[in-house]
Amino acid sequence: MPTTAPEENAGSLPVITVVAAVLVNKAGEILLAQRPEGKSMAGLWEFPGGKLEAGETPEAALVRELREELSLEVALQDLTPLTFASHSYAAFHLLMPVYLCRRWQGMVTPRETQKIAWVESGALDDYPMPDADAPLLPVIRANL
Repeated sequence: MPTTAPEENAGSLPVITVVAAVLVNKAGEILLAQRPEGKSMAGLWEFPGGKLEAGETPEAALVRELREELSLEVALQDLTPLTFASHSYAAFHLLMPVYLCRRWQGMVTPRETQKIAWVESGALDDYPMPDADAPLLPVIRANL
């Protein structure tokens, strides 16, 4: 089920599309990345991913972002659509397709100075997240 936070000015906000991955390792843990200092929402934990570039599909953007941010190689067929978030922040409206991924090649190596953590699903609530991400947790837990 999608998440949403309706607001009165939501129709006048620019829509930003980002994509995210719920990476699940063989132990059933989920990878979170902490937003680095200097970025908006610094210090909050999120699912890895990023913005789509012009002409990019969400899946292609996610493959690119995981390579750029974490040194992982992910095949398109290993991304399973899971849910999406639709959330209004003060300056923009976020639309975020979220994919489940259990297979990749390479070792997780953060390239943007971000901290990472492998987290059991029951402990996800212990990591402060952006407003758009936190409502995704029940859907993620139900699909593990």
